[in-house]
Amino acid sequence: MAELTPDEDEAQLVEANRRFYAAFESLDPAEMDAVWSHGDHVRCIHPGWCLLSGWDAVRQSWHAIFKGTREMRFSISDVDAHVDGDSGWVTCTENILSEARGQVAVTSLVATNVFARRGGEWLMVHHHASHVVSGDPGTPP
Repeated sequence: MAELTPDEDEAQLVEANRRFYAAFESLDPAEMDAVWSHGDHVRCIHPGWCLLSGWDAVRQSWHAIFKGTREMRFSISDVDAHVDGDSGWVTCTENILSEARGQVAVTSLVATNVFARRGGEWLMVHHHASHVVSGDPGTPP
């Protein structure tokens, strides 16, 4: 297989990030399973949650989120991807329309998604999303 150009590498990473959000929107645990690496090394921090360590804890969190959610739609903006060998990360803004427990909400979060390339496929190893507290990066919350 020919070596990818840096632009092709980043395009594949951005596509992996898109697949993550498609899995999230599907509210299907099997879809989420397919985009994550499965091991003790994976980590996840949902907004307002503590650090989740290891695939079992991360997977259980997605089950809990999906169970209480009727609909989730993402509009992803400010996508910035970087590849360093077989590691890559994407920062972005998650603009979310959701319905849970009869409540409709629109929320914006900033996220960092870290991926590892295994067998030519980018798999998520870390997801961290946080609420936007201040619009001015120079102003502390």
